[in-house]
Amino acid sequence: MIRNVRNALTRRSVLMGGIVMAMGVASLGSASAQDAASRIVIGTTADVVNFNPLVGNSRSDTWVTNLMYPRLMQMTDKGSKDPYVATEWGYSEDGLTAWMEIRGDMTWNDGTPFTADDIVFTITAVTTEKIGVTAGLIPSFVSAKAVSPTRVEFTLSRPDSTFLTNIGFWMPIVPKHAFPEVGQVAAFANDKDWVSAGPFILKEVNAGQNYVLSAVDNYPLVEAGKASVGEVEFRVFPDVNAQALALRAGDLDLIANALPAPIARTLKDQPGITIAQAPSLGWSHVLYNMNDEVLAKLEVRQALAHAVDYEAIRAIAMQGLANTTNSSPISPVLSYWADPEAKEYAFDPELSQKILTDAGYTDGNGDGFFDGIEFSLLYEQSAADIANWAQIMKDGAAKAGIKINLTGLERNTYLARGREKDFDIYAGNWAVMEEPAAYLGLAYRTGGFINYASISDPDLEKLIDEAQAATTPEAVKGPVQAAARLISEKVYDNVLYYQTFQFAYNSDKWDGFVVQPSDLLSLVNPLSLASVKPKN
Repeated sequence: MIRNVRNALTRRSVLMGGIVMAMGVASLGSASAQDAASRIVIGTTADVVNFNPLVGNSRSDTWVTNLMYPRLMQMTDKGSKDPYVATEWGYSEDGLTAWMEIRGDMTWNDGTPFTADDIVFTITAVTTEKIGVTAGLIPSFVSAKAVSPTRVEFTLSRPDSTFLTNIGFWMPIVPKHAFPEVGQVAAFANDKDWVSAGPFILKEVNAGQNYVLSAVDNYPLVEAGKASVGEVEFRVFPDVNAQALALRAGDLDLIANALPAPIARTLKDQPGITIAQAPSLGWSHVLYNMNDEVLAKLEVRQALAHAVDYEAIRAIAMQGLANTTNSSPISPVLSYWADPEAKEYAFDPELSQKILTDAGYTDGNGDGFFDGIEFSLLYEQSAADIANWAQIMKDGAAKAGIKINLTGLERNTYLARGREKDFDIYAGNWAVMEEPAAYLGLAYRTGGFINYASISDPDLEKLIDEAQAATTPEAVKGPVQAAARLISEKVYDNVLYYQTFQFAYNSDKWDGFVVQPSDLLSLVNPLSLASVKPKN
């Protein structure tokens, strides 16, 4: 017998306070399409690297491809999932079969119906070719079958309470009829002749300059049945400062990148500019490369952790728009999962010095730094917040006798260095970390898709396995909290803060953005850009 767990999921979403916020409109998508000839111009700081949505991993990739390849569920501000293309979902009593019902009124822009076959094709390609984040999130997947145009059934190797919500949010659906056969999907560039089931379709690409998308005729996920603007242009800028100048000059309508606090402060009192806020579902952190023989030593990582002035980072670099995660990879935003006993590492340079001295390190030449304790800290140079706190981290480490050299890189080079594990210390952030049982495996399991630090700990993996095999939230909670404690104790990941993101847009010209959590979704999510309309 198949049991429906959609209602239980809805109750949990309500309990956790999940909401989607609309700005300036009483109902989502209520704008008419009378201004369909209009264009909204959105600023970004990086080019699109991958037009294949299953492969793309950067924000620019996601912002553009999200507008063509729909996700099945919506993310709430507490990390739970709500219906979107998927209307209902559930598991069998033994947990080895999962099912999903989808809307029946979706089409690709070439007129081909969007059906369960597209979902089966997508998940088969993802798992067969081990493509992207999603493949790492669903190790329990065995097979999928379209039992009707609107119903998919999945066979699982073991119970997995996160399977449906993982594919629901993390797996954009691609068109079976327009993509190559399974086995060739990962290599498919998808850089021309696009087919879209989103609110827009890509029409023009000028690398280093802009990306222009046009509205499609059928997008039933908004009340008007199609987007209220005719075109969306993503325009490439060198940095957020340049975007802010363009916004003030009226040459830009929306800054997609999260604003550093000082820039947000300069914009908030500007006539016709509104600062919107979005809650974070991720966090900022530094990773220590476990392939480095010095950083592989627990004492060195402990010394580094106690050499960080966390309060200064949040108060100065983040201007108070950040909060502690208590050095845990489970943010307090995820109130159900977070460990109330978690405590932040104390900033104590003298303790760092003692730890290193006890471990046998010395300052033989008297230069104030321990011999053999020198690292490069890699960060994205256009991420102003991180650039600011990287300097604070360097200064704190120096007080502990640890030498850190800062290496700021252009975004795509920075991302490539992370994927290639070509760093000592990696400063960055994750936009969405909403399902601990799933993302702990991605980030900390041996061979995990985003395990950039090359962490490998059998005890940690046992806890992750236990959490992923559990079938109720109550059974998941214990092992994920234990895993988070182990990560903190071993300093596998030094999580610094979660933040409130700020974004700026021209409120004299535009009305009706829909804010969703994280800087990945924010104001540039598909529902928002399909709902926003020009002011008359």
